[in-house]
Amino acid sequence: MQAPEHAPLREALDGPRLLLAPELAWLDDEAVSGQGIVIDGGRFTDIGPLDEVQARHPGLPALALPGRLLMPGFIDTHHHLTQSFGKSLAFGEPSEIFRRIWVPLEQHLDGRALYLSAKLAALEALRGGFTTVADAGTRSREGLQAIATAVHEAGLRCVLARVCNDAGSDEAQRRGTLHEAEAHLARWAGDALVHGSLAVSVPEAATDGTMGRAAALCREAGAVLQVHANEHLASVERSLVERGLRPLGHMRRAGALGPNTLVAHATLVTPDELLLLRDTGTAVAYNPVASAWKGNAVAPALMMQALGIPLGLGTDGTRSDAFRLMDAAETAQRLAFGLATGDSSCGAGWTWLRMATAGGAQACGLGGHTGRIAIGLAADCLLLDTQVPELMPSWDLGWELVRLAHRGQIEAVLVAGRLRLWQGWPTDWDARALMAEVQAVARQAVAAAPIQRVHAVSAEHRQQAGG
Repeated sequence: MQAPEHAPLREALDGPRLLLAPELAWLDDEAVSGQGIVIDGGRFTDIGPLDEVQARHPGLPALALPGRLLMPGFIDTHHHLTQSFGKSLAFGEPSEIFRRIWVPLEQHLDGRALYLSAKLAALEALRGGFTTVADAGTRSREGLQAIATAVHEAGLRCVLARVCNDAGSDEAQRRGTLHEAEAHLARWAGDALVHGSLAVSVPEAATDGTMGRAAALCREAGAVLQVHANEHLASVERSLVERGLRPLGHMRRAGALGPNTLVAHATLVTPDELLLLRDTGTAVAYNPVASAWKGNAVAPALMMQALGIPLGLGTDGTRSDAFRLMDAAETAQRLAFGLATGDSSCGAGWTWLRMATAGGAQACGLGGHTGRIAIGLAADCLLLDTQVPELMPSWDLGWELVRLAHRGQIEAVLVAGRLRLWQGWPTDWDARALMAEVQAVARQAVAAAPIQRVHAVSAEHRQQAGG
């Protein structure tokens, strides 16, 4: 067996056809030792006991990876790639910051700024262990192509939504919205990294006819419709006033719930709405960090799981670190629900690992494409160094990956079998040059946008508080 020290590991991982022999492989919710895993043509093509796999591929040298775990790449089921210039501008802000920060910012970004924002976000996602993100759409008409270019260059898989908001438009405009939606889904059919999707920002932002038709187009194309629903008290009350129904009820009336719909947040859900999600097969993106930073509530993710509602984890563009996201997901459930009921397990480690990988892939319509190390699926995976103090000694790797692991352990990120990051940095493009340009462009863009902050920045808050 070829040892990494005989050929630099980075170069060895950059080949078109690989036989990997990691110390551990994360297969179907558990770590398995002694496996051989073949990557060919961007997919996993053979998996099994190493000696058996070697016998089937006699001309392919095995790359020994002692002290390393090969695991599926993480799936971010709810992101906003063109909002990365905002970052801490939203810290300490009350809910519905899209009105005061995100919409003004996105609408004042030109094509170059949108591209830079999306590529920066893609880099952050890859560094955090995400190999796939579901982008819920941008308010800028130039943004879609900018996002597609950025994720292709960065090597990030993306479920890319076109926003279909048409409330207040006339009949001709509504027809145009649906025509553009169909063209968008057709445009990305068969693309290597970009998967077409449609979105409605919030249910009341679209007419019932358009929202229902967008859902139907997604069903026909095998894509997902992404909608923010039941996220904040303000949005629930606005829906009641404007449409006479809570957001999920409004979506049901419009025919927009079902297995091809991905609802972001769903933090404010009644028992009846939980059953509605279950009975329609609608998926939910659980965004625990967003709840902590700007939300009114925490989605009852464990109850949703118990009911069989498809679930993934989402960052909502808050922080692209998959390990911290899983930790936040478990912690939020424990604080919001587990403590009151004496549930000391709160899903254990495997629940959040599955939700962050295979479950997330299923929720955003890519369950047959990625999210697991399995024959036929895209080779979207991470090589994790397990020889670190945080994991020594190791007794329960499932729990340890959720609570103790960190992105600094990610040695390599592969997407579609191609090495995209090595020790946190791209292998084929200059990330530091990108960051230098971002620093200049972002300052200009933020200064030009009519952003309205409610909360003082940290230093000003300290002075106001007399600290």
